[in-house]
Amino acid sequence: MSSQTILPRILQVGENASGAVAGVIKSLSCQRPIIITDRMMVQLGYTQKIVEVLRAEGMDAEVFDDTVPEPTVASIQAGVDRVREGDFDCIIALGGGSPIDSAKAIAILARYGGVMRDYKFPRVVNEAGLPIIAIPTTAGTGSEVTRFTIITDEKTDEKMLCVGIGFMPVAALVDYGLTMSLPPRITADTGIDALTHAIEAYVSRKANAYSDAQALMAIKLIGPNLRKAYHEGHNAEAREAMMLGSTLAGIAFSSASVALVHGMSRPIGALFHVPHGLSNAMLLPSVTAWSIPAAPSRYADCARAMGVAHQVAPDDVANACLLEELHALNRELKVPTLEEFGVERSVFFDRLETMAQQALASGSPNNNPRVPNASEVIEIYKSLWS
Repeated sequence: MSSQTILPRILQVGENASGAVAGVIKSLSCQRPIIITDRMMVQLGYTQKIVEVLRAEGMDAEVFDDTVPEPTVASIQAGVDRVREGDFDCIIALGGGSPIDSAKAIAILARYGGVMRDYKFPRVVNEAGLPIIAIPTTAGTGSEVTRFTIITDEKTDEKMLCVGIGFMPVAALVDYGLTMSLPPRITADTGIDALTHAIEAYVSRKANAYSDAQALMAIKLIGPNLRKAYHEGHNAEAREAMMLGSTLAGIAFSSASVALVHGMSRPIGALFHVPHGLSNAMLLPSVTAWSIPAAPSRYADCARAMGVAHQVAPDDVANACLLEELHALNRELKVPTLEEFGVERSVFFDRLETMAQQALASGSPNNNPRVPNASEVIEIYKSLWS
């Protein structure tokens, strides 16, 4: 059986890669970009640097900085309106996963109209929107190299998964220098998100030889460097490894898909406003423990790639090491429990059936090596509280 992998037409990786943005735009025969970002990127001066690079090449760029964490239908619509009002021929998506996901949705809606729910999975969106040049500033989501976007419908508290070639950026400029100022909390949350992408891609039922290679290399890069990047924010070697690992993990799960962690994570984020990477971190140990019996050798490979188990360790020993490491990582990176985050126990338990149904409806749990039913999803959710 063959497998299909979709990548950006241009993928530039390394220090100062973001400085190539003007040349990339010209190579796409575009002239009038709009930068879609958030206000933090403006405050840090990253947006102005891109504007200056473009200006030096004779291009003017307008800035839309009203994207929000965990983008919503309303926040997307504001961007769509802005793009439609201007004569823009491409989009520069600058920031973490939220600005990049926002840009993907805006690029499709601005060209084809409708509302975001029209493009929700199981519809597959292969129509080309406005060309997107993605410049990630976190080592986490891998959104710069994926054909997915996730938008929250604030009226129903549902995170809608949208899939298709139409959401793939045309170019990705992966510059680890843009992550050097990330605070520890964002470094941790996005880093565990990237680790989850790599592990889920490797154990996915849709895994293939290509995704396996990307996933294992991502795990090898992220495993030994996440703590370093968290504790030593200016460690350029660790930041570079994390950034490359995040992009490789994105390539891996774009090919093999994510699985149960992500399926269960989205409802937690939508209903309780837990950041995506953080909810992944909360779930990863429990879901891994539940899933290991269905793919012991695959999870053992992950432990060996992380460097927490010897290369010749038996699978059961390696898997015990993996679970110990995931718990230790959460402790060291100060990942809170749901209770510590501020979620009310009674409200959480009241929503269990809704969350389970939303998780299963996303399709991601079907990629898990051990596929759960609704009652099993509920039991895993309950385990997060205890």
